[in-house]
Amino acid sequence: MIRFLKKLKPYNIQKGLRYLKHYGPKEFFVRLMERMEPESVPYAPWYEMYCAKPADLQSQRRHRFSNRPLISVVVPAYHTPEPFLREMIESLKQQSYDNWELCIGNASSDDEIMRRVLEEYCREDERIRVIEIKENRGIAENTNEAVKAARGDYIGFMDHDDFLSPDALFEIAIRLEKDSDIDVFYTDEDKVTTDGSEHFQPHFKPDFNLDLLRSNNYICHFFVVRRTLMERVGYLDPKFNGAQDYEFIFRCVEAAEKIAHIPRILYHWRVHSASTADNPESKLYAYEAGRQAILGNLSRNKERGDVVLRSDYGFYDVSYPVEGNPLVSILIPNKDQHETLEKCIRSIRTKATYSSYEIIVIENNSTEPETFELYRKLEKEKIRVIRYPNQGFNYSAINNFGVKEAKGEYLLFLNNDIEVITPDFLEKMLGNCQRKNVGAVGAKLYYPDNTIQHAGIVIGIGGIAGHAFLNMPRARSGYLHKASLQMNVSAVTAACMMMKREVFEAVGGFEEKLSVAFNDVDLCLRVGQAGWKIVYNPHVEMYHYESKSRGAEDDEAKIRRFQSEIEFMRTRWITLLKSGDPCYNPNLTLSQWNYGLRSDGKGVKPWNR
Repeated sequence: MIRFLKKLKPYNIQKGLRYLKHYGPKEFFVRLMERMEPESVPYAPWYEMYCAKPADLQSQRRHRFSNRPLISVVVPAYHTPEPFLREMIESLKQQSYDNWELCIGNASSDDEIMRRVLEEYCREDERIRVIEIKENRGIAENTNEAVKAARGDYIGFMDHDDFLSPDALFEIAIRLEKDSDIDVFYTDEDKVTTDGSEHFQPHFKPDFNLDLLRSNNYICHFFVVRRTLMERVGYLDPKFNGAQDYEFIFRCVEAAEKIAHIPRILYHWRVHSASTADNPESKLYAYEAGRQAILGNLSRNKERGDVVLRSDYGFYDVSYPVEGNPLVSILIPNKDQHETLEKCIRSIRTKATYSSYEIIVIENNSTEPETFELYRKLEKEKIRVIRYPNQGFNYSAINNFGVKEAKGEYLLFLNNDIEVITPDFLEKMLGNCQRKNVGAVGAKLYYPDNTIQHAGIVIGIGGIAGHAFLNMPRARSGYLHKASLQMNVSAVTAACMMMKREVFEAVGGFEEKLSVAFNDVDLCLRVGQAGWKIVYNPHVEMYHYESKSRGAEDDEAKIRRFQSEIEFMRTRWITLLKSGDPCYNPNLTLSQWNYGLRSDGKGVKPWNR
């Protein structure tokens, strides 16, 4: 609370009032509580630990490149305050990689201070060039004028009031030395106070993630593109002013063969009263332009989708309509727990708004008379009950058996301890699953106390894999809203997972050596390895009463079995476990579930030979 009160400056109070008016008291209070929650690992000292030190920069300057591409940084400038302008330019002059040029499109012909400062820097350094624009033509066209004057092999885009880390261009050049086929780069970024003295709100990004990009321009800064690719896709489009970079990024990644994410904080986004970073309402028109940018991406990819602007400015919900009326087979393994099963099925039957589905209960060695009485009742309602022929519990084998009996083109694996919340859950999952490059879709699951049980799975958490945002209150949206954004993940829980039947069969179904743990993770990883995407859809919400029918992992045999499944996963997926989850970020913790910073000293450090 003390830390928060220290920030109650007049501008922050005005900002708080804007947010209160926009979100309303309830949502405002939730966001206030999130802001007041202390960082498990404070960012400011973490940044100081991982930023490039003088020794790193000296080592980088000594490096002899076999290929030294010219990198042009283009900046549209319009009445830039002198301190911001100088700091931006100085951040280029301090780069440890020296084969760059700075092209500034100056649309402030009447600004004498800017003219004087720019002339001073141009005299000092021939790599700094100013393109005079007689009248302000908007961000896109001003940027394009600078781009047209650029001579670089790669073009980087920067705002006039921001600045780069001194090793930003080196990190790009050193990767190009190893792989000259990279078309597009983007880096992690943070925000800085107006005077540049305090770093905060780091944005640690995943590797390229199409569904996340359709939910938010997470790529943003620092974005660098191969010149020849840019010439092929076209320059920034002024019709999208305010979201011109978002729309341009979509076109670039659509055409790129290789996209490289550099997981280091190399761009610093300055926050002040006029910037979108701190005052979303300063550019409301930009968010509609962003929506149009997403629609353009869908159209070029021949996908149908509806795009809605969320209450969190700059974030979007994309829904995909169901094509046709395909049959969905809902597969529910069950052993006793008749009340739990009945609650699950009733929630489907009473809430589902999509009618083309079948329910198959896979009976697994139940003993209670009430269970068989329920089965007889369900069968009268045309719900199929099939008997798994083997003894013991093997989740993988039970579901593989059930799939053989299923008639549907799409398979929904569902635990018997699930209760439906979202009425159109089948449409939401099916619309996504029908997309040509999507193999599986998962849901957002809650414990009965309205805390999160599942919001996607992160590989490496807890050693093998774990659920993101575990136990976080339902009302919260998590780190950069990721608990409530549709995005690609490496895996989702099979407690509620839809999959194309053709995909399930193509990868060989569930691994039966994994009888209880990690079978869903392994299946999703094989689906991803085969080229399909896994989608986490937070708009499909359900309660999960967490494995009631199986019991606790508390006897010697279960512990031994669990250890053997851990070893199986470690052996099969050792390369991925070492390299890290591409849908996560190597600077984020693997010991907690909250997207906090790593505290083990194993974050990504600056290059230093």
